[in-house]
Amino acid sequence: MKALVILGSPRNKMNTDIILNKVIEGLEHKKVFVEKIELKKLNIKPCISCYACAKTGICYIKDDMQKIYDKFDKADIVVVASPLYFNSVTSITKTMIDRCQVFWSSKYVLNNPSIDRYKKRMGMFICTAGGVQKENGYLGATLVMDLFFKAINTEYKYNFLIDHTDDVFVKDRPDVLKKAFEMGKKLAEI
Repeated sequence: MKALVILGSPRNKMNTDIILNKVIEGLEHKKVFVEKIELKKLNIKPCISCYACAKTGICYIKDDMQKIYDKFDKADIVVVASPLYFNSVTSITKTMIDRCQVFWSSKYVLNNPSIDRYKKRMGMFICTAGGVQKENGYLGATLVMDLFFKAINTEYKYNFLIDHTDDVFVKDRPDVLKKAFEMGKKLAEI
């Protein structure tokens, strides 16, 4: 079993990355092969809505996104982690998501999916927020993630949403770390 985990935070070793690493530990505990991608280290240009992918099924932009497309298809589990920025995911996460237009175009415009539509994949979204979030505080981010997981033919199974991280660092929240580890193990039981 393979898991593709994507860190969409511009910062390492902070709340989002720490939680993601605990989920990875849970996956690896269940003998899942994990590949972690840090978006901040990649050169991914924004989608320019040129519709080349609607004609060819391939994104014409040659950058680091080309290295990721095939990884989505091969993954059994996809985990995306992003802090909450303006009630959504970070810009580097959203840029990656927008470039997945190629999957939508290949499926619905060309009727020739570039990602296996029948492969069972499970998805999880991890999101941290500095402030205390109200009931719908993550709504912008979870709506984006729902559409993203649909584009990559992945069942959006779990959210792991943690707020109040400005005042209480996640390393000081053993309950959160334990739950993240357990969520990783749970994801491996698909």
